[in-house]
Amino acid sequence: MTRAKPTGRPRARPARPVRQTAHRALLAVPFAFDYLLQLPPGYASRRRWPLLVFLHGRGERGADLRRIKRHGLPKLIASGRRFPFIVVSPQCPDLEPWWNLTALDTFVTAIMRRYRVDSRRVYLTGLSMGGYGTWALATRHPERFAAILPICGGGEPRLARRLRRLPIWAFHGAQDQTVPLVRSRAMVRAIRAAGGTPRFTIYPEAVHDSWTQTYARDDIYTWLLSHRLPPRPAPRR
Repeated sequence: MTRAKPTGRPRARPARPVRQTAHRALLAVPFAFDYLLQLPPGYASRRRWPLLVFLHGRGERGADLRRIKRHGLPKLIASGRRFPFIVVSPQCPDLEPWWNLTALDTFVTAIMRRYRVDSRRVYLTGLSMGGYGTWALATRHPERFAAILPICGGGEPRLARRLRRLPIWAFHGAQDQTVPLVRSRAMVRAIRAAGGTPRFTIYPEAVHDSWTQTYARDDIYTWLLSHRLPPRPAPRR
């Protein structure tokens, strides 16, 4: 058996770990949303109003608010439809490939402070990319919304437990090749498995545009308004 010859050099001592301390930096990063606004008839009164936030699809991103009027609630409002909500429709900037959830949440807070919003009746809806945004923002902050209405979107089924108490009505076209039906179906099934009771409407002949017939329905607005958050408990003294 051969043995390694000693080199005559002392063995290097293991390096001592350098001390690192944990910290947190809270950043206020500026983010601007242009948005369309519709105030309900009678807003001049001093009452508080329900808020409906609409998230557009990928094709309406940019810096031209006229794009948002191509589909959904802004299109209906532009054609003369009035809603008993404060309706806000933010526009995702061109430089953002997707809805920035932190910015969206801050935007909703700012709108609630700027206008006379009933904090117990805040609703969220969106189509396509906005449908994804609806699922995602509600998953992050389910306590904020009284009900959501996502159209042809998808979410994270592994996080479905967070949505089990939130009133949800999802819509999708069975022939959708842009966002497959399975994306909404997976969310609905996961929420039901977690104990939730979401509603789910499938249009058998619809392709990607399942929003035109959805937003034309009167019953979805009645359904939204039938839900409100429970009153907050009074602070202890």
